[in-house]
Amino acid sequence: MHGVFGEFALLLLMSAAAGAVSLWLRQPVLIAYIVIGIVAGPALLGIVTAHDQIALLAQVGVAVLLFVVGLKLDLQHIRHIGPVALATGLGQLAFTIVIGFLLTLAMGKGWVEALYVAVALTFSSTIIIVKLLSDKREIDSLHGRIAVGFLIVQDLAVVVAMMVMSALRGDGGGGEGSLLALAGSLSLRIGVAAVGMYLLMRYVLPRVVDRMAQSQELLLIFAIAWGTGLAALGEWAGFSKEAGAFLAGFSLASTHYRDAINARLTGIRDFLLLFFFIDLGANLDFSTLGGEVWPAVVLSLFVLIGNPLIVMAIMGYMGYRKRTGFLCGLTVAQISEFSIIFVAMGISLGHIGGGALGLTTLVGLITIALSTYMILYSHQLYEKLGPWLGFFERKRPHRELAVATERHDLREADVIVFGLGRYGSRLALGLKEAELKVLGVEFDPEVARALRRHGLPVRYGDGIASEFLESLPLKDTRWVVSTLPDMASNRDLLRGLRELHFTGEVAVVAREDFDGAALKRLGAPTILYPMRNAVDYAVEALTAIIRNKEVAK
Repeated sequence: MHGVFGEFALLLLMSAAAGAVSLWLRQPVLIAYIVIGIVAGPALLGIVTAHDQIALLAQVGVAVLLFVVGLKLDLQHIRHIGPVALATGLGQLAFTIVIGFLLTLAMGKGWVEALYVAVALTFSSTIIIVKLLSDKREIDSLHGRIAVGFLIVQDLAVVVAMMVMSALRGDGGGGEGSLLALAGSLSLRIGVAAVGMYLLMRYVLPRVVDRMAQSQELLLIFAIAWGTGLAALGEWAGFSKEAGAFLAGFSLASTHYRDAINARLTGIRDFLLLFFFIDLGANLDFSTLGGEVWPAVVLSLFVLIGNPLIVMAIMGYMGYRKRTGFLCGLTVAQISEFSIIFVAMGISLGHIGGGALGLTTLVGLITIALSTYMILYSHQLYEKLGPWLGFFERKRPHRELAVATERHDLREADVIVFGLGRYGSRLALGLKEAELKVLGVEFDPEVARALRRHGLPVRYGDGIASEFLESLPLKDTRWVVSTLPDMASNRDLLRGLRELHFTGEVAVVAREDFDGAALKRLGAPTILYPMRNAVDYAVEALTAIIRNKEVAK
């Protein structure tokens, strides 16, 4: 293909094909995009020639990404993420920066490059983790909520890091006077920016957004214009485009149109970020990349093992069970697209060379690929590693076990419901309203407390542990219903019930036909399909209404 348009069309076709392969491999598509950049770049096929155009789209994509992150920064949520999210987020940041800095220095890197790489190692991919947890239906679980909480802490940290490092532009950083002047200048600019943002958010933006929202198309154009405009202003003011774009999103986070803007920007963000990763892959310097393989392997092992361990240690100290700490820890076992963006910013500011970007990108490719599988198969991993993780749990993990001391369960039950998420809790409460004796089983202490306040007897514990199953009133129970989200937990529950010679009926909830078939093979006699049942009910109800109206005529 000839011309810029043909080049773009070919890149999009290649990206779509590579993305399909990555989905088949259950990998994030951003890895596929970086690979396409490498393949299409000068290192291999040399297809990419429109570097300026692709770089411009990449910069706009990064600005939109930071804008969306700021847009999601709900102050109410920040106030309620709790001490565990803050302590875990800050503790993991401090640990990774210090150890990562020392490791990178030991590899012979300069201190500025080591600092950039160490900071880059601290950021986990909010987009990837939220997507994986959502796919596993664990975003509302205890470990899901905690993980999202400390991801917000990381998102705030990356913006602060970008602002601080961009403020070092052209500054050698030498001398106490220079550092004091830099700190004073940065504080002044942050203060001016904070006052300006407050005035805009308080008096100007609500009225402007109300006017723009009269047209959905105009609202979208305004959002992109506001994000890119503040990105350019942030760069002019001595911060960075990324910091300006983040503040632009944050300034609209408290408006009523936040969700509408976010929904319309998501596709545009993903499309534009495609060019960032293609540009990144195309510009990788393979002459220096070969020498970064072993440093990348060492740092990748540090991220894959060290980050989860520090999260588990902090959460264990704060009174959480080793299972909760383990599932939370796996979510920080990778670095994010922000890490690459952060290092790329350091190169554009003249602080470091291209070798740091190659090193960070290799670490990103390795850790994102491996951690994806670790999160997808987290429960199976815990089964194998759980017996060796006792060091990360107090003798009495009080934050979770406090719920177990509240005796609100039954000595006998008609139905025991395992897993009290959205579907499980509504099912249990509905059966209770039908005057059945219902006992719920849930390992999320907050969910257990909330349902007890609604009058539902709930036993707190891990439903797949054999010693816990033995404590349940299974002898006279007629039905056991499992709404547990993962196959491994349902398999262990079915095996435990067989070992205890449970004689009642068992039903297991499946979301898809594929899951239902797998559960049948595991020995589940009755499969419930919430979506299919809801559709059948809706069809019957609407059909009855239509027929009744026809009869009335």
